[in-house]
Amino acid sequence: MTTNSKDLRTIGLMGATGVGIGAIVGGGILALAGVAFATAGPAAIVAFALNGVIALLTALSFAEMAKAFPESGGTYTFAKKVLSVRSAFMIGWIAWFASIMAGALYAVGFASYASLALTRLFPALMADISDLFGGRGAMLLLAHLPIAAYAALLCRRSGEGRQWVNFGKMILFVILILGGLWALGGRPEDTVEAALSPFFPSGGLGVLQAMGYTFITLQGFDLIAAVAGEVRQPERTIPRAMLLSLGAALVIYLPLVFVVATVGAPPGISIVEFSRANPDGLLALAAQNYLGPAGFWLVIGGAVLAMLSALYANLFAASRMALTMARDRTLPHQFGAVHEGRGTPVAAVLASGAPMLFLVLLLSDVAAAGAAASLIFLVTFALVHWTAILARRRGKERQPRRGLARLPLVPVIGGIACALLGLFQAVAVPEAGLITGSWLAIGGLLYWALFARRARVVDAAAEGLDPHLTRLRGRSPLVLVPVANPGSAPGLMAVANALAPPGGGRALMLSVVSPEALASGRTLADFQSVLGEILSTSLESDFAPEVLTTVADRPREEISRVAREHRCASLLLGLRRFETEASAEKIERIMAQVDCDVVVLRAPYGWQLTSVKRILVPVGGHADQSTLRARLLATLCRSGTEEITYLRTVPPGTSSRARRIAEREVTLLARDEVHRDCQKLVVEAEDVVAEVCSQAREYDLTILGLQHPDRRQRRIGKIPVAIANQTEGPLVLIGERGPTFGL
Repeated sequence: MTTNSKDLRTIGLMGATGVGIGAIVGGGILALAGVAFATAGPAAIVAFALNGVIALLTALSFAEMAKAFPESGGTYTFAKKVLSVRSAFMIGWIAWFASIMAGALYAVGFASYASLALTRLFPALMADISDLFGGRGAMLLLAHLPIAAYAALLCRRSGEGRQWVNFGKMILFVILILGGLWALGGRPEDTVEAALSPFFPSGGLGVLQAMGYTFITLQGFDLIAAVAGEVRQPERTIPRAMLLSLGAALVIYLPLVFVVATVGAPPGISIVEFSRANPDGLLALAAQNYLGPAGFWLVIGGAVLAMLSALYANLFAASRMALTMARDRTLPHQFGAVHEGRGTPVAAVLASGAPMLFLVLLLSDVAAAGAAASLIFLVTFALVHWTAILARRRGKERQPRRGLARLPLVPVIGGIACALLGLFQAVAVPEAGLITGSWLAIGGLLYWALFARRARVVDAAAEGLDPHLTRLRGRSPLVLVPVANPGSAPGLMAVANALAPPGGGRALMLSVVSPEALASGRTLADFQSVLGEILSTSLESDFAPEVLTTVADRPREEISRVAREHRCASLLLGLRRFETEASAEKIERIMAQVDCDVVVLRAPYGWQLTSVKRILVPVGGHADQSTLRARLLATLCRSGTEEITYLRTVPPGTSSRARRIAEREVTLLARDEVHRDCQKLVVEAEDVVAEVCSQAREYDLTILGLQHPDRRQRRIGKIPVAIANQTEGPLVLIGERGPTFGL
């Protein structure tokens, strides 16, 4: 659960910048510089510079969103704020995969440099290992070992800062750059011109390919947004930290690429030929050419350190993303469990590490890993630009007021650039596109099969707690409220505003006038005066609904027509008592005719929702989830409700095992629908109605779900009718469109 407590904001500018530098600088360029030169030649400098421009635009959109929503979670949190829960799941699924893919890249990169070092130090041993496992088998073994080791480490203790690693990496790169410039100064004047000619050996297409392969090298500033909830003064700190970390990476990368292009290759060999012969360990061999053996081992040591650090960071980030999504029920809730003793999300760590191990098997080399990782981050960043555009359009008060982020075309240009480069990458490297497309397809199937229902319930509760979310998501749900008596208006409008939160939703009060009434001598003005009285009563309670008066000889059919034509999200009906079976059948016919949720309120005249302090929620099992009930309960919690009790009845003589299952189901249901502690009662009762009525006397409001296998067969059922007739307190009956099972 997100918290904005100032006590948790402990990261300052240097700490936030360190998060970005730690993730950006090091592993990516060490793993993929050879691929960039092999693809684009000296024009790799242009590829890195253009990627820097795209990354800068993306960082501005990230900074804008992090300032508007300074909460931990990064991309997934942004999506939750401005998109539907389905879209948020897919973006979170992609962002989770992005960290997993990046971890696989760094594992493969570590294996490449470790293999290079071991071959130099222990050639006989490496030959034996290659004979035993095969050449690729040895690489897979080296790539899998750090993933397994770090997964075990993260299961035992949480992640910790490693600022000394950042400092060490920066020193390494400074030495490589200064050493290269020193070597360049001692060579003939035409060295630079000769080394950089031809500058575009593969033309513009080669530059685009190099950009696609190496975009991942500038990823990492987004992790600052992922920890935004822990950053002090986030509106000032986050944009500066992102720009500083990205700037530091470009200040290192561009001179380093220039140095490698000019003095990294042996005499008589072009950088393109040298890179194609040694794509994985290029920087180590290039450093050896101008710094001697010391340069080789300097890069090897730094590369191993940087790869392991980046792998650890991405496995940590992926596990926390899985943890956050599990708590929102967009991943299995087991992933949200934390070890009682160690405080670590063991299941989330294992769920993130296992795909890394599998991806290493699929990725043939560093180039393929870089292509796939870059593609998935390009997709993720394009979606961030999209959410920034939507947030600007829907939440005008949160738009940036100064700085580069205020420029209107920043998210548009950035989003188009990311999308086009990602599309090119998917076509140019089919392996990367296949992996990404397969992951998205798997996510879509899992969501609809396993997560959709619970995720919608948790999301509805979030909207009830924060009404601003409805407007940010571009939704304006309309609740239709047929009203005939001024005395019932305040209670009905209070419930209507709970179902359609202020600022985002709307309530429409409907008065249906019959032709017979007009024929009797009464005028429309008479009915409008009644409607005016109803409206005045509502306004006195701080509700401002829309009003509509129609003339029809069949009120029920007219209510259904208005609900359909106005595309109402909910229909709220007032009820006194089910005096006969026909009274229940009338409501059931309306429920069958409308394609929206139906809520029935039975409350005394003059009843106010603000008087509700204790709520009873009888349920029939975990399958009795209700998005509408979750939204209503969350709204009541926000407005002052003190106690919510979930009641589950079981037959007398129920076994202890069955009782434990019932208790667990009620606990899970309550946890999804109510984002706070509540009471759970599981009692044995032969007469369900008598037990519910007995319990209801102690509460200010009772909320019941209705039986409805599908929209056309929604039924009130005998139990709700009996409870409504045998209790006197306020009662809400909820009938949703989707299939649920109630009392």
